Amino acid sequence: MNAAVDNSTPQIAPVKGGLIPYLTVDGAAKAAELYTRAFGAKEVARQPLDDKGRTMHIHLYVNGSSLMLSDAFPEYGHGLVQPQAFNLTLQVDDIDAWWDRAVKAGVSVVMPVEKMFWGDRYGQLRDPFGIMWSMNEPANK
Repeated sequence: MNAAVDNSTPQIAPVKGGLIPYLTVDGAAKAAELYTRAFGAKEVARQPLDDKGRTMHIHLYVNGSSLMLSDAFPEYGHGLVQPQAFNLTLQVDDIDAWWDRAVKAGVSVVMPVEKMFWGDRYGQLRDPFGIMWSMNEPANK
């Protein structure tokens, strides 16, 4: 006997990782598109746009982890604040390929990739939404 499937409830993608960044940006849908091109993100969930063209929730998988995004909703206490004092670090095996893809997608170089004092290759980028990203390629990969 088959139970009826309730398609009115959206499927929820599993959350990956133990610490999940949830970013509020000006243009969550555009940010998700950029992160797909720049960082190989895969979109796994999205709420529809509201009547003002804002997205309440987008769930991406990036490099084996979840990343959540939304537009600002100041009427609910979630206003837009310029990002500061953090970065999102991608631990990668081929920093040159990841770096080149991100730069070609429109992410700006803040600090070029260099061998660092701890032995790894590391660099920093900033996306058009003000989010600082860094990439780290372990020396003994």
